[in-house]
Amino acid sequence: MFPKSSQAMHWMFEGVEAVGVLRTRTHQAYLDRHGEEVMSEEELEQFLTQEEEWALVYHFSVKMAEFCAKFQPPMPRYVRGTSCHYFKRFYLHNSVMDHHPKDILVTAVYLACKTEEFNVSMQQFVANINGNQERATKIILNNELLLMQQLQFHLTIHNPFRAVEGLIIDIKTRAVLPEGATPSSVENFRPEIESFLDKIFLTDAIFVFAPSQIALAAVIHAASRNKTNLDSYVTESLFGAEGQGNEAIGHIIGIVRNIRVIVKNIPEPAADTDKRIKALCLKLDKCRNQENNPDSQAYKRKLEEMVDEEDVMMLGSRKQPRLDSTMESIQALSPPVP
Repeated sequence: MFPKSSQAMHWMFEGVEAVGVLRTRTHQAYLDRHGEEVMSEEELEQFLTQEEEWALVYHFSVKMAEFCAKFQPPMPRYVRGTSCHYFKRFYLHNSVMDHHPKDILVTAVYLACKTEEFNVSMQQFVANINGNQERATKIILNNELLLMQQLQFHLTIHNPFRAVEGLIIDIKTRAVLPEGATPSSVENFRPEIESFLDKIFLTDAIFVFAPSQIALAAVIHAASRNKTNLDSYVTESLFGAEGQGNEAIGHIIGIVRNIRVIVKNIPEPAADTDKRIKALCLKLDKCRNQENNPDSQAYKRKLEEMVDEEDVMMLGSRKQPRLDSTMESIQALSPPVP
């Protein structure tokens, strides 16, 4: 199913470098749109750099994971995964300076709850949000359609969780486990698998590697942390049984290694991270597009203009002649034969 999905056809890239190139274009597009306001290099420095934008996206990705983990009622892990996909996809084509991450964060989670059929009412949802819940409701409702449009209405997400379950069952059934290990001991892999997947959603690996490849990397990583060697299972049972050649097996081993390296290279939070993020948020407040800031006058004027346009359209539609079921209307549609 995945190879023919919208996720595979529209949201996968050749490598993390390609994702970086797209983010560079998005960042530059924002500067180009607002560049007429910039008169000097000093004023240009008022905008966020691309690295600062990514730092904020990463920070709010972490906050999203924390929000989902604390959510009540308990949120299934696949809803968290879908939320992360939506959030990170949005910022491939949109600048942080156009739409604040904290607004898109809650909207992405709410939309994921709906598409993954995790049924919670808006009242239940905003009860998990600290602060003004009425304001949060308005933000979510005002951004939901925007988010779907920016996702190109590609809402189905293939997460690695189902593939993980399949691999665990297969390992229990076919893998030759080391002495002293039993099929039930494979369940001990789960904490490390979950930790690995939590980290993978913070990276661009979800835009580069298929869910099944990420699942295999998570299982192999967890097995190695539990001192269980699955090399023979991968080369003989998993791929050898399908008639894969050495080249194909080497390819998948390379993919697994690359995924594990990406996770390993996730930087540890620096001691001054909170202070730096706070400074970036203050900078963002000064350079963000005020037409998308719910607290600004520009945003309120835009809403008023949208309402006025809707009124004009409705008035125009009322002036259109109605086609009712009178004899005159029927004759106009079907004139008598002379």
